[in-house]
Amino acid sequence: MSVSRRKALALLGGGAILAAGTGGALWASTRTPLRALEPWEDAQEATDPRIAALSYAILAPNPHNLQPWLVDLEGTDGALLYRDPTKALPMTDPMDRQVIIGLGCFLEQARIAATMTGHSLEIDLWPEGEDGPVARMRLSDGAARDPLADAIMDRRSCKEPFDGTALTDSGRAAVAAEADVVIDAADEVARIREIAGEAWRAELYTPRTLKESIDLLRIGRREIEANPDGIDLGGPMFEALEATGLMTREQAMDTESTAFRQQLASLETALQTTPAFAAIVGADTPEGRIDAGRRYLRMNLAATAAGVSVHPISQALQEYPEVSGPHAAIHALLAPGGGTVHMLARIGYGPEVPRTPRWPLEAKMI
Repeated sequence: MSVSRRKALALLGGGAILAAGTGGALWASTRTPLRALEPWEDAQEATDPRIAALSYAILAPNPHNLQPWLVDLEGTDGALLYRDPTKALPMTDPMDRQVIIGLGCFLEQARIAATMTGHSLEIDLWPEGEDGPVARMRLSDGAARDPLADAIMDRRSCKEPFDGTALTDSGRAAVAAEADVVIDAADEVARIREIAGEAWRAELYTPRTLKESIDLLRIGRREIEANPDGIDLGGPMFEALEATGLMTREQAMDTESTAFRQQLASLETALQTTPAFAAIVGADTPEGRIDAGRRYLRMNLAATAAGVSVHPISQALQEYPEVSGPHAAIHALLAPGGGTVHMLARIGYGPEVPRTPRWPLEAKMI
């Protein structure tokens, strides 16, 4: 489940508290989890070009912000990428498909970032078999800078409602250059909204899948900085709601509450303001999943460079029983010739959203 601050507020709190006066403003100014955002500031051209590339790679999109990567430097020009086995979504991603896609995003962002120092990055997948490292990465000199590198620091997943306007020709072209499918015809958009909404509601009303997301909530600066992964709910409003008992994980699980109904309404708003969707389709093999992540990352960066907002919505693509109907329907629509729809995203024009917390690179090094 992708949770925006607006939706989480409806789901968890159902209200707002405003801090007033000089003291309140001072308190509010200290609520930003600055330490958890430092990796965005630390991404740089380090002395070791491998460290430079990896410092950007850790900013790549990934499911529920799990950041499922571990890296071990090898020799003087190489590195091994491992999957962190503790980072998984067994309820909504029982086949680990989405986690592997996230590792593909990491690899492509590392490759693009390497070109910023004039290096190419050779990627050898599963060099020791599927029980070993996911990839061996090796740098060599002599690469031109990838134009998508300029969008890395501005890339976001915009989980808020869009403004509803249609894609410009240039915006659509930028997305279509990397995506397998771009849907903006009104009847097909309406059908995807219907399928995506059904799957989203199934996830919310299935206790074990809802709890998986609730368990990954990080509420307030202290929780976010202690665990800068998962679904972050930061800022003075969320901390005030938690401090006064208006925001609890138990409330989040109550599907009979007014707040939960507000969450459903917010979901509908997000879908109804979406003018287009884009999809990545491929083989459901380990290599196909990695390739899907790499291509999705490029699509996200290309859209960012064109001023287009992107929000991945994976509910209809998941493989647990309660979403089997939407899963079949989305594949019939987007992959009638076969293959797996690995990524589906809302495409449009949304508000500016903040950066997502990240573990520092040193926390991900073996």
